[in-house]
Amino acid sequence: MVRLRLATFNCENLFARFKFQRDINPQKAIRDGWLANETLFEINDADEKRITGEAIKETRADVIALQEVESMEALRRFRNEYLRGRRNYKYTLVIDGNDPRLIDLGILSKYPLEEISTHIDEWDDELHSPLFSRDCLECDVVLPDNKRFRLFINHFKSMLDKEDPCNGRRKTRRRRIKQAERVKEIVANRFPHPDIDFAILGDFNDYLESDGQGDTAIDDIVNWDRVVNVVDRLPPEEQWTHYFKGNRSCGIPETYRQLDYILLSRSLAQRNANARPKIIRQGLPKRAEQYRGPRFEGVGQNDPKASDHCPVVIELDV
Repeated sequence: MVRLRLATFNCENLFARFKFQRDINPQKAIRDGWLANETLFEINDADEKRITGEAIKETRADVIALQEVESMEALRRFRNEYLRGRRNYKYTLVIDGNDPRLIDLGILSKYPLEEISTHIDEWDDELHSPLFSRDCLECDVVLPDNKRFRLFINHFKSMLDKEDPCNGRRKTRRRRIKQAERVKEIVANRFPHPDIDFAILGDFNDYLESDGQGDTAIDDIVNWDRVVNVVDRLPPEEQWTHYFKGNRSCGIPETYRQLDYILLSRSLAQRNANARPKIIRQGLPKRAEQYRGPRFEGVGQNDPKASDHCPVVIELDV
């Protein structure tokens, strides 16, 4: 058996060069090809990359699934400049997904990554678009003695609807439902028998509670009888992984919710019944006042920060 620290983190715009300005429609901006035009882009902040690096180092993860990575080049450059390079994470993976902003899924790993699969070309006739907003990225982490541990990494549709921001969760729910259903199907087809080690992880962009913003879209996968949501092992007040500042014009208050998940296969979770995840909050902006602990050097009231999400890490015997 191998002792493995597994993590997930939406590192929020891990770009090497540019990010879209706030009022730019990415679909229209890239319609005629990718053009780095200063009217569309602004230089991303190196201070935030440093703080993001501190958050990742704090996980001490052997394998970390990342969301919102621009490219393999950006990930390797970030690793080399802020994570001590290949000595910490020899293996990297990014596959271009479906988001026009180039916020893709990636992995940093101390172990080889093999049997890589992508679902970017799956089409949904009802939605008239690719099913996955980014991807469901699959790969095997190859551990010593050729032990293989399958990961299914996701970044579901956000709850933001720019055309109707006061009803974003409700308006975007159907796409998340379909994405969650399809991930379950992918996992079940790959592993018909339940006694296989795997993890479904990433930013699901939804929470389980119903509220004035609408109903959940992810209960069917989070409460699937073949997986265990390890964050449930923490006290309820400690389960939040994301801070949202709210929207005054819509009457939406600031919230602290679990949007980031590590779902372990039930057999793996049972073998690690005493394992508890850790949620790394030191990189959150100071405006997230519910967290009263220390922060990384340089974190500001709003910016710079590591992300508005927190890394989640758990140590397992695999």
